[in-house]
Amino acid sequence: MNRRLLSYIMTICSFVSFGAAAATPNENSGTGEQNSGKNGTARARRATTAQAQTRAAHNLKQENNGGVNSSGVETINVSTGTHTVNRKARDSISPVSVVSAATLRRSGQMNLADALTRTYASINVSTMGADAGALTSAIRMRGLNPNEVLVLVDGKRRHTTANLYADSGPDSGSTPVDLNMIPANAIDHIEVLEDGAAAMYGSDAIAGVVNIITKKQDHGLNLSGQTGANAYNGDGWGYQLNADGGMKLGQDGFLHISGQMYHTDHFVANNARDHRLLGSQPADASSATYTGVNAGKISTRSNMIMSTPEETRENLAIEWGKQFTPGINFYGLITYAHRHAEAYENYRTPTVGGSCEACAAIAPYGFSPLETMEENDFAATLGLKGDNFMGFNWDISSTYGEDIDKIGNKNTLNTSYVTDYGSSPRKARAESYSMVQWTNNADFRRRFKIGNVVPMTLAFGAEERMESYNITAGNPVSYMGGGTQGYAGISPGSAGTWYRDIWAWYLDGDFRLTKKWELDFAGRLEHYTDVGNTENGKISTRYNFTKRIAIRGTISTGFRAPTLAESHFSAVNVSPTGASGLLAADSSAAQAIGATKLKPERSTSVSGGIVLEPVDGFHVEADVYQINMRDRIVQDTNFGGSTPYGNTTQGAVAAQAIAQLASLPTGFTGYNDVYADYFTNGASTRTQGVDIKADYMFRFHQYGNLALSMSIDLNRTRLHHNGADLNLSDIAAITTDYPRSKIILNAYYTYKNWDFNIRQTRYGQTSDMMQYQDWGPSALQYSNNALQQFINTPHWLTDIEIGVRFKKNWHMAVGANNVFNVRPRMVPQALNALGAMPYDEDSAQIPMYGGYYYGRLNANF
Repeated sequence: MNRRLLSYIMTICSFVSFGAAAATPNENSGTGEQNSGKNGTARARRATTAQAQTRAAHNLKQENNGGVNSSGVETINVSTGTHTVNRKARDSISPVSVVSAATLRRSGQMNLADALTRTYASINVSTMGADAGALTSAIRMRGLNPNEVLVLVDGKRRHTTANLYADSGPDSGSTPVDLNMIPANAIDHIEVLEDGAAAMYGSDAIAGVVNIITKKQDHGLNLSGQTGANAYNGDGWGYQLNADGGMKLGQDGFLHISGQMYHTDHFVANNARDHRLLGSQPADASSATYTGVNAGKISTRSNMIMSTPEETRENLAIEWGKQFTPGINFYGLITYAHRHAEAYENYRTPTVGGSCEACAAIAPYGFSPLETMEENDFAATLGLKGDNFMGFNWDISSTYGEDIDKIGNKNTLNTSYVTDYGSSPRKARAESYSMVQWTNNADFRRRFKIGNVVPMTLAFGAEERMESYNITAGNPVSYMGGGTQGYAGISPGSAGTWYRDIWAWYLDGDFRLTKKWELDFAGRLEHYTDVGNTENGKISTRYNFTKRIAIRGTISTGFRAPTLAESHFSAVNVSPTGASGLLAADSSAAQAIGATKLKPERSTSVSGGIVLEPVDGFHVEADVYQINMRDRIVQDTNFGGSTPYGNTTQGAVAAQAIAQLASLPTGFTGYNDVYADYFTNGASTRTQGVDIKADYMFRFHQYGNLALSMSIDLNRTRLHHNGADLNLSDIAAITTDYPRSKIILNAYYTYKNWDFNIRQTRYGQTSDMMQYQDWGPSALQYSNNALQQFINTPHWLTDIEIGVRFKKNWHMAVGANNVFNVRPRMVPQALNALGAMPYDEDSAQIPMYGGYYYGRLNANF
């Protein structure tokens, strides 16, 4: 289907564009204006140097008009999901939502990912990440994996994190774009395309596209500071300082600089009680009660694994635009971010569960390992764009992005070192990662009229992208003899650097067949040097019955190429008595236990919707969608369960595969405790849903204005093919760990210098299939087959913010998110690992940290 659809699209676009070029000269300047006579007949004009200079200056002025607040959303010409110009979101051929900077600010959240989750119904985040995954932000859209959301910045592909989510769960295998590494105060607005768009943008655009539009003002200075804490819990305190401002570069350019500083302390779930420190346990308990010399002196709340990381971050963005020559603009954007983050791992008793009596002398009250990340992330875009190259608007750019992560472990020790040498380092570097994406684009666009009757926008272009991925082994103490407690490092056998090149070509034709009917065809070819060729197409249409009623629909094919991390990441942990490993799918070690080379995920998406304006200013949109995905990349990693399943291999065969990457101890015989696994194209799913949006503003004149809005996402994913023999827990991770529904109701009232915002959010049900843990029935503990369903029931959250503007330039606000301190449903003790995991960490429902109270001060000059 992909090839037939693509071939059809390319043929149509090529034919009509050739005919249009022969019939009609260019009618489009950089502003998208048409030159027509009284009868609508196009007049062909050759642009003079003076006219080109005027157009370029006008374009630049348009870009520098300033940021967008919530009331300005309706005036934005969106650029996401279309190559046409002067297009408002409500007029788009595919569903596009605009989230303003003011809306994000009123969310009360200091992280961009959290702010978007709070204000946009189709995007959610998991309760908590596991291991290194806790240190990176990841968003999920329409219930799919974070890898299946494409993120752009000013229309350019954003590079991803190097930190692979190597654990099982909904985020498994993901190396997403970390939105929090982009300074939130540099954002003018965000455009979210709620449709598959691989035919326009390439890999990853399956669930949708998030396009972050940055500020381009050439004047002004904006300062703000916010601080807050989880008041009911007494922790999680954080602060954020922001500054951004613009200046002119001569008479025809701008420079805008944005900086941000952020810090947050740990939030720790206060209802966690470590079973081993309670003094007594049920008869079936498999966790040994600590009875050492300090028994009774150690707090039962010592296990703080169910928590959010402590994080300090600095972000910077520098953007500019300047007329290079008449009709040509030079532009650029540089971003940089540094992060230091620390996340708790499970508490270790003084003797580390009885396996290291000598460790009690080093840590007499036990210890809680902290996994750390030192991250540097930077990107630079340089480009030239103009409006008259043989009649075409054009844009040539180069974007380089890199993420460098140093993962460490502190407040830890290596028990083998203590046993052999009597001591151990208390901290170690576990591994380092880096991910590079260098993307070069050439894009062209021109408007025609076919036979002086049918307006058409023709767009075409090419892209070249180089990607590299590097793994550097950790310090020997981090991986030898079982490695450091809490997080074992990567050994030299898993280290390496891998590269690939991607070449892409696209063609897009948008036809205004009548004044009411629009039709768009798009096709894209891509060649990956590691996974081969892909062909994708899209057909979209919109029909406006009246100015108040329109319908639209899209059918498209898409794909997601496996990331270099998914193909090449491996990590093994060898102890004196056992071994386990996640093996790289492309490696001989993984292929020895049945792995095959990863291939791209494929998708077919269908959507249809209606756009209404029953009365002036009352807008309603409803879109239904279906996303069929095949060859989804999945893993199963419940090592150590009573029964291996899926791709997990146990025994001597697994040991031989692991031995290709790390040496097993001399005389090793513990083959029953050796497991190996890998990523594979092992599942097909169908996601169906409905997105509904509505808004209206009541204007009370001297009594102020009241803006009401509603957004609803109804979502369901089902498994259609289980080629990897996933168990019920893995199936739940890709189907039911995401809310079946999410409703956001918002009211924003302004009166004189005051503003009030109240937001009600309902998160629908999620369900998980969980292992019985140390307090479960003895015959079922840690089984991979006998699982217990856990349901997170629906919850409502209430957020309130009150603000006042004073002395013209100052604004102060106080607010409370989750005023009533609603928490997720607690899991029963039989499913609560060591008593330290009271909530379902995989659920993408309400946050676990409850009520958050904050204050914010803004100054604008």
